Amino acid sequence: MNRFSLLLLVFLAACTFQKETQPVKIQGEAQGTYYSITYFDSTNRDFQIEIDSILDAFDQSVSLWVPNSVLSRVNQNDSTVVLDDYFQRNFRLSVEVAEATEGAFDFTVAPLVKAWGFGFDGNRKVDQHIIDSLLPLVGFRNVKIQQAEVVKNDPRITFDFNAIAQGFSVDVVGAWLESKNINNYLVDIGGEVKAKGKKPDGSLWKVGVEKPAKNKNDERVLKAVVALQNNSIATSGSYRKFYEENGVRYSHTIDPQTGYPVQHTLLSVSVLANNTGLADAYATAFMVWGFEKSKTFVERKPGLNAFFIYSDSSGNYRTYATEGFREVITKEFE
Repeated sequence: MNRFSLLLLVFLAACTFQKETQPVKIQGEAQGTYYSITYFDSTNRDFQIEIDSILDAFDQSVSLWVPNSVLSRVNQNDSTVVLDDYFQRNFRLSVEVAEATEGAFDFTVAPLVKAWGFGFDGNRKVDQHIIDSLLPLVGFRNVKIQQAEVVKNDPRITFDFNAIAQGFSVDVVGAWLESKNINNYLVDIGGEVKAKGKKPDGSLWKVGVEKPAKNKNDERVLKAVVALQNNSIATSGSYRKFYEENGVRYSHTIDPQTGYPVQHTLLSVSVLANNTGLADAYATAFMVWGFEKSKTFVERKPGLNAFFIYSDSSGNYRTYATEGFREVITKEFE
């Protein structure tokens, strides 16, 4: 091989390496929130249009905010609705978590969410009589899919996949990227995150865990930073979505069994799992249960790890991380 040929090969190799290490970053809006995706692709393909299309199709299936979505039509008892794959997979995964948590996570909680003012109309005129009238409509065991149709024990039962769909959509996008032979990526949709592979320099993906704020509009600051590879993280908390009335703070997390917003010392929980939809749903269930019961559950549940932020009797922040979660924390702040 002559010197010119050797130099040419070195140049081409350098160009190839440089191209492979350039991240492709795309951002947009979906499900009423943001999405941010970073991936490494040897040909630097830009999949913005395709991903926007995937997320739009997902919204057309399981979004409460799309009037003619499959979910909206199921809630309206439209007998002509066809259950697509997204809906059925969300339903099955929701049932799985509902059974595992004995109903702490329950996708039929929609009537209560709406009554407490976290739905469309902002109604907050709730009393025990209203709660008693709505509780019979809440219960995942009262619905099923039979021969590709939703069967309800009571036609007034409605679904809300908001506590799982966002995480599930992260998995959908991740699977699509992998179908295009992209195996090093970070998908973030509204704070629910999936990390696959590594960066070209061998480093892991870094993700921040937010410190619970005292007030809704407080500046966002980090409590911890975690390094992820081939896993997902989802966070649920009571410190951003709430309202106050007559001096009482009402969380957006509703206990499906009591019908009331939860009131306990758990401020947020971040769940680590191989599946973002599962992490999202379990994070919601843990916010219903509170710290002690959730801690006991997660330490006995294979494949799950969690980072809890709660307040003690003096109002001070405290944290607890399972062993598997501690292993991914690279930095923790006061």
